[in-house]
Amino acid sequence: MYVVTSKGGGVVLMIAALILLGTWPALFNLLERRGRKPQHTFMDYCIFNYLVAIIIALTLGQIGYSTEETPNFIPQLHQDNGPSVGFAVAGGILLCLGNIGTQYALAYTNLSITEVVGSSLTVVGGTILNYFLDGRINRAEILFPGVACFLIAAITGLFVHASNMDDHNTKMGRKSSKGWLSKGVGVDLEKAGAKSEGSSARGSAQFLADVESRRSIKVVGNSVLIGVFILCFNGTCYALFSPAFNLATNDQWNRLPEGVPHLVIYTAFFYFSTSFFIFSLIVNTVFLYFPILGAPKSSLPEYFKDMNGRLWAVLAGIICGLGNSFQFMGGQAAGYAAADSVQALPLVSTIWGVVLFGEYFRSSKRTYILLAGMLFMFAVAVGLLMGSAGTRNE
Repeated sequence: MYVVTSKGGGVVLMIAALILLGTWPALFNLLERRGRKPQHTFMDYCIFNYLVAIIIALTLGQIGYSTEETPNFIPQLHQDNGPSVGFAVAGGILLCLGNIGTQYALAYTNLSITEVVGSSLTVVGGTILNYFLDGRINRAEILFPGVACFLIAAITGLFVHASNMDDHNTKMGRKSSKGWLSKGVGVDLEKAGAKSEGSSARGSAQFLADVESRRSIKVVGNSVLIGVFILCFNGTCYALFSPAFNLATNDQWNRLPEGVPHLVIYTAFFYFSTSFFIFSLIVNTVFLYFPILGAPKSSLPEYFKDMNGRLWAVLAGIICGLGNSFQFMGGQAAGYAAADSVQALPLVSTIWGVVLFGEYFRSSKRTYILLAGMLFMFAVAVGLLMGSAGTRNE
């Protein structure tokens, strides 16, 4: 089995993971804005996410010799490691719930805010748990200031979301929310920078109306609090899935029978992805017939016939599967607390949000100031988390 043991190798995997994990939500957002039903997208996504886990387990998990302490993937399937399998299964279910929450949060907020707030909550909760589970191998004097910066970024992100929604209401001619967020937005955001761009230029009222008319989840006019609630829900799920995987591979609570080796990364990732796959199919099959949060109703026959955008959903599943595997491999090498630095993915998703979807075009100065402050705190936090990386002693 192929194992990464050096801190440098772990950091390289983390960087690759953050790029991949910052990209797949952009594909979800792209498909939803084009009108593809979210249930269809998630079904395609989870199938190919699972195929990636199987391929990695059968290749990297089978390379080299198998020993009693570190068995290869297939031999370990027959061992008495039920408690660790249970933690891996729980982690997969939590990630599924978090991904579903992300899918709907993308519609109710936007790409960059969904990723920043979700990632920051992940770090605040998950990183602290992983730090103690890993025997404090990360440098606390660097790690915890980074966690504090993530928390500040998350709070600022909520204000960015509220400010951006207030800008949208102003552009669409609806009454803006009361309070300090409405101050200074009396300017005509439609005329600001309009020049010769046309009425459907990015960020204009016509642009927002066109997006709303095409998208599969109708959100215009809904309360800001719905988006905030979804963000907090998926952030909580994300904060718990990484510690669950940590427990599955390192057995810090000593639940395994004496003499039974810990689950190797690839076996844990297989069980983790299997539960993710099964739970995703069950939940999204229910959502086909009983949709939530304004999503359209569908059916299994309609899903199988829907080829529009399927390749993008497949690509999202492959990208996320690779990103998760790299995150876990890096975490096993350099500590799962440091591996949470992959939550730098909003820096990637914000670029996609601006380039692909015109997020924040023609927004108010207040929104731009809040956005800049959020990204700055976020970048500082990521640097601190990577700087806290340690080396695991087996």
